[in-house]
Amino acid sequence: MIGLDELPRIVPIFPLTGVLLLPRARLPLNIFEPRYLAMVRDALAGPRLIGMVQPLEPNDAAAEPEVFPIGCLGKITSFSETDDGRFLITLTGILRFRIEEEMTRITPYRQVAADYAPYLEDLTPPSDAEEVNRRRLAPALKSYLELHGLAADWQAIEKAPAETLVNALAMICPFSPAEKQALLEAGDIAARAETMITLLEMALAARTGGPETPLQ
Repeated sequence: MIGLDELPRIVPIFPLTGVLLLPRARLPLNIFEPRYLAMVRDALAGPRLIGMVQPLEPNDAAAEPEVFPIGCLGKITSFSETDDGRFLITLTGILRFRIEEEMTRITPYRQVAADYAPYLEDLTPPSDAEEVNRRRLAPALKSYLELHGLAADWQAIEKAPAETLVNALAMICPFSPAEKQALLEAGDIAARAETMITLLEMALAARTGGPETPLQ
């Protein structure tokens, strides 16, 4: 999708609580706030790249909240403009980045200097042989979804490649913002799967009165 030499040094960021973008995963977004409409317009006029990050404090009502230092760069791979001026876009994740510094404001939206070096392996899809512990994941996921009153297509789950499965679950399951950040920062797909299984089991243990509690 994008070469190493095409990675931008300066990245516009979109802070959004509880929203996760992961490499090769797709994230639909409804853009309506004026500063982010400007961000999308500028991105569409250039390389179509936007960095997704989460505010450090979920309940921070500041216009420019402090954000987690790790985010994910995404490319706008589809977009449309509504009659009332909104953008409906899809971001496809490319790789994660660490924020080195926030730039002096010259646009309505925030921009940061991005360091991709720790995450260059994100550019290479994991092999099909890299599996996850599905025997442990499946029962924990089933109980977790039942706990939240959610249904699942188990046939699709069983057939999905490991990365597709884990990333999709990480993005759509109602984990807390801190838990989603932990999934983003997991070293690779195997580590992300183990983190997810732990979060699922902790949530179930907490509900049944066990000694463990989810991340805060």
